[in-house]
Amino acid sequence: QVQLVESGGGLVQAGGSLRLSCAASGIILSMNVVRWYRQAPGEQRELVSTINSDGSRIYYGSAKGRFTISRDNVKNTVYLQMNSLKPEDTAVYYCNVRTQNDFWGQGTQVTVSS
Repeated sequence: QVQLVESGGGLVQAGGSLRLSCAASGIILSMNVVRWYRQAPGEQRELVSTINSDGSRIYYGSAKGRFTISRDNVKNTVYLQMNSLKPEDTAVYYCNVRTQNDFWGQGTQVTVSS
């Protein structure tokens, strides 16, 4: 059974940093594309960053230059380091792996105060 568990969210002031974690069981993250999404209240879920099985990374929108996605193969965990946070980064952040099925974690809340 595949399980993705996000953690690391919280309340931070603008300009601060957080590191989110996506720990997996039942699936090997290094063999898959792992995506971080976020969803703000009243908004559609949007793609933030992707790490491919070869380790290549892609950043979308305002994540460019501020966020860093990484992977620890031993811990089977993917991270999202978020720096220079802005109030508009406030959202629930989800990790996702898509194989024949679409796997999502429960999300972790990030709130950035101005």
